[in-house]
Amino acid sequence: MAKVSELRAMDDDELRNKLEEARSELFNLRFQVATAQLSNVARIGTLKHEIARILTLLRERELEVVAGER
Repeated sequence: MAKVSELRAMDDDELRNKLEEARSELFNLRFQVATAQLSNVARIGTLKHEIARILTLLRERELEVVAGER
């Protein structure tokens, strides 16, 4: 899992790519849980937190741009 400081150092495109990768991995993990193939279910929670962090950073940046236009 990436630290917030590492995520803040990324540009928007990198964050979107990381978000896409995390969502894809989460989908695969959920599929593994459904088929009883996953042993480490804690990874699902970790991924959800990472996705939330990325979305929060993207939203903060979006709001900064809007505030700067005023």
